[in-house]
Amino acid sequence: MSRIGNKVIVVPAGVTVDIKEGNFLTVKGPKGQLEKQLNSDLSITLEGNLLTVKRPNNEMFMRKIHGTTRALLFNMVHGVSEGFSKKLEIKGVGYRAQLQGNTLVLQLGFSHNIEMPLPEGISLDVPKNTEITVNGIDKAVVGQFAAEIRKHRKPEPYKGKGIRYVDEYVARKAGKTAK
Repeated sequence: MSRIGNKVIVVPAGVTVDIKEGNFLTVKGPKGQLEKQLNSDLSITLEGNLLTVKRPNNEMFMRKIHGTTRALLFNMVHGVSEGFSKKLEIKGVGYRAQLQGNTLVLQLGFSHNIEMPLPEGISLDVPKNTEITVNGIDKAVVGQFAAEIRKHRKPEPYKGKGIRYVDEYVARKAGKTAK
């Protein structure tokens, strides 16, 4: 039994869900539109404003994909209605970020600047040069781009310098001790 898969998704007002043959879904909302092809063995039904996912049998693969499909559907509905965001902070002397047009420019202590073009469907907000907010309607794309920003200078355990998520805890280590 998939506890997540059995939950019903409430579709908010202003969001339309179109289910085509073969479980090709189009979700439209105030923030945009998402399309996704989901497993055609599952039955996805929309009754009023309630979206349900049912599996045909209890085989192991069906049990696995049931909860995953429901989570993907929920993320699509949530994304087009409210959107997703990831906040990053930059710690370190001389480390900074700035947005130049459609490109994020990072200065992270290397001999060169790192320039990252924004993927489609992503908007970036840099309120201070040490804070970055990644916004978008697709949860996977938002998380992936935030992870790509973070990988350029992961937080190190001795001084805590680097790029980290705002709510991330970095375990600190003691440095060398004198003899």
